[in-house]
Amino acid sequence: MSGVWIFDRRGVARLITHPTRESFEQSAPGARPRVLVYLPANQVIRSYDELEQRLGELGWTRYRPKVDGLVQFHRSASTAHLISLPNRFSDLKPFHMYDIVVKNRSFFQVRDPC
Repeated sequence: MSGVWIFDRRGVARLITHPTRESFEQSAPGARPRVLVYLPANQVIRSYDELEQRLGELGWTRYRPKVDGLVQFHRSASTAHLISLPNRFSDLKPFHMYDIVVKNRSFFQVRDPC
């Protein structure tokens, strides 16, 4: 039997025989939501206001893009560092969170909610 075993919130396992990327999205059955945590304060980031405040402390500024539907942050005009996120915080996916983590090592972490 090949595939990937997924456990839902009740601890019940089910086998996905041909896993795809969509199998592991937050909306998929058995998928676990993730949260972005600001490590120095051990704070779960719950809105763009909180995220903008914490990124601002690290030298990031909000960039007003010409593309609708995006919220972007850049570090400075002399670097190519750019974080692009969906317009609504509720649409934030784990890969967006990991982009923030990679560009701000030791300040953010993606965790399972407690």
